[in-house]
Amino acid sequence: MSGIAGPHTMAARLSIAALAALLAGCAGLPPGADFTRKESFRLDDPRLTSLGRQLAGAALEHDGASGFRIITSGAEGLLARIQMIDGAERTLDLQYFIFRGDASGRLVLDALRRAALRGVRVRVLVDDGDTVAGDQRVLALDGRAGVEVRIFNPFVYRGHANVLRAIEFMFNARRLNYRMHNKLLVVDDVAALVGGRNIGDPYFQLDPRAQLADDDMFVAGPVAGELAATFDMYWNNILAIPAAALATPPQLAAAPPPGQEDLSARIAGGEPYAGMVSGRLPLVWARARVACDSPEKKRVLMGARSGWLMNPVVLAAVGGARSELLVVTPYLIPTTEDMQVLRDLGRRQVHVGILTNSLEGSPGVFAQSGYLRQRLAILQAGIDLHEARSLLGDSRGSGQTPRMSRHGHYALHAKLYVFDRQQLLVGSMNFDSRSKRLNTELGLIIDSPALAAETAARYEEMVLPQNAYALTLQPRHAGGKPQIRWHTEEQGRSIDTFREPAQGWWQRWLARVLSLMPFESQQ
Repeated sequence: MSGIAGPHTMAARLSIAALAALLAGCAGLPPGADFTRKESFRLDDPRLTSLGRQLAGAALEHDGASGFRIITSGAEGLLARIQMIDGAERTLDLQYFIFRGDASGRLVLDALRRAALRGVRVRVLVDDGDTVAGDQRVLALDGRAGVEVRIFNPFVYRGHANVLRAIEFMFNARRLNYRMHNKLLVVDDVAALVGGRNIGDPYFQLDPRAQLADDDMFVAGPVAGELAATFDMYWNNILAIPAAALATPPQLAAAPPPGQEDLSARIAGGEPYAGMVSGRLPLVWARARVACDSPEKKRVLMGARSGWLMNPVVLAAVGGARSELLVVTPYLIPTTEDMQVLRDLGRRQVHVGILTNSLEGSPGVFAQSGYLRQRLAILQAGIDLHEARSLLGDSRGSGQTPRMSRHGHYALHAKLYVFDRQQLLVGSMNFDSRSKRLNTELGLIIDSPALAAETAARYEEMVLPQNAYALTLQPRHAGGKPQIRWHTEEQGRSIDTFREPAQGWWQRWLARVLSLMPFESQQ
């Protein structure tokens, strides 16, 4: 019995941990902020690598433009990451809001270990706002030769008891509510992946219980170097705390990932990455600009310091649409300023189409409740609004196979904007208050009619009646608020309902109750 803590010992440990969390609420900076850190930066000359020389030549042939290719398949997003890591020669930089220690996460970690053994410098920066048990496996990389892991704005408490994390958050919400939502992978400063995908089985659509559809943009050439510069900005910021400065719980024993044999064969096959760098899978060469928040975005918003903000860039692009704006966003909670811009587009007869999650498929009822408050105003502004179904009738454009789709747990996680079918925005920024005020974000605005048309075509597939609900307003005879009507198709049969599609009455009830709460600034 000596190895088992009794109830009094356990209570004491919990009290100590809670006390530490409370004390952290008095600190203005995250724990470990005074730890000695060394600054490090991107390569001075990416042409020192074979890939760098190859892509520099290709960019020269295209008048200094960068090459792009959209990766819509979740499984291919995982394959591309591992293959890019395996192909790195000098540097690897990874920046993620979530880095799960599940099957796909362990495959990525294994690839990073292999890269470190080859002498590649590996830097991993992860946020600490949504960690779960097992995610600490990424910390085991820290301290290996050539590898450093940093945690953005960490909690003091390093375990995964929700009650203790909640206590610490309650007493230090001002700091801990500020999160790094960026997603970025950069190889040798000349190739990158940017978009909305985190690292974890749901984001690669490998888990039938949670299929989060997203997009990666593969980037080759000069813009990849600009993305690498944003990584340096975060990596060297005071909020990025070395893992060595944090007390961490013992590592969990690793288990072989399910289905690894099949994935390993596909990884060894080299596609899609080999095809993209060789030209077998052609890239679209275009101009692009990086849209990024400063790591200390809160202080920039308050005017306490100069820096970069992504939202004004995105809002200007949205407001500048001349004929059409298409938006894919998992969370749709427009601010007052956003609604003014959308209404102005309507007055100018610009077609605005938005695809977001339905309640039945939403991964977050709390965030969905904010959307319920806004939905009537969105429809009254003349927006062509659709909600993705959790059970797709046609998997084309969804990023996953019909076999995976039949499980009926599909949800959007992508953040895409198409402007006049001439420009495309892809990145981490949701169309909600939280992305604009409380999270840091990263994205690319690409001047490419080809990429814009490709994404618009996928949008049109995803809003087909068998894949989404089309929402319209039905006037009431008595002059009250109009009713919302959901239109869809099932097995070729047209269906109209005035009842919110949901997993059950309990989900509908919970969303309605939460929608009455004043949580706008947190959503």
